[in-house]
Amino acid sequence: MAKYTGINHLAMATRDMDTTIRFWRDLLGLRLVAGLGGPKYRHYFFELSEYDMIAFFEWPDVEKMPEKDHGMPVRGSFIFDHVSLGVESDDDLWELKDKLETAGFWVSEVIDHGFIHSIYAFDPNNIPIEFSAPVAGLDIRKSPKMKDKNPTAIAEEGVAPQAGHWPEVKKATPLEDRTIYPGEGMALI
Repeated sequence: MAKYTGINHLAMATRDMDTTIRFWRDLLGLRLVAGLGGPKYRHYFFELSEYDMIAFFEWPDVEKMPEKDHGMPVRGSFIFDHVSLGVESDDDLWELKDKLETAGFWVSEVIDHGFIHSIYAFDPNNIPIEFSAPVAGLDIRKSPKMKDKNPTAIAEEGVAPQAGHWPEVKKATPLEDRTIYPGEGMALI
């Protein structure tokens, strides 16, 4: 099975890269580590951690999404609810809350979810953001818990990946056929 290292990047969209840079780099403190672009787009990457980034495409015709509260049900086509960024401690939550409120952004109260404490806000593109700090001694990754009162049968199979539900690879791609094609990011090297 593949070994995952984290989320390489989440790719969002904006119409205004400068405002996006001001928020993510200058207000939240994420380093702007790469930028690509052409006549009709930009693609910039911000470092969240040693392994994780958040990226934005700037497209001139993209519209700011309507504000939608975190976790509230929706109807129709939809792609994701919110992004939660992990921070080390409650002190980080309070620091971010103060920074965001001082800059004029709405920020929720600190919410205790049992295993994490969180605050909620929106970036200038109305992207819903949660900031989450771990609660000491309650790491659900080390001790998974299923507390759904009505879990699906598949969820009840357990936390580990279950074999036998997808076709097995019969023949791996031979080494001589493993071609890697150049992409837009080649401009960075």
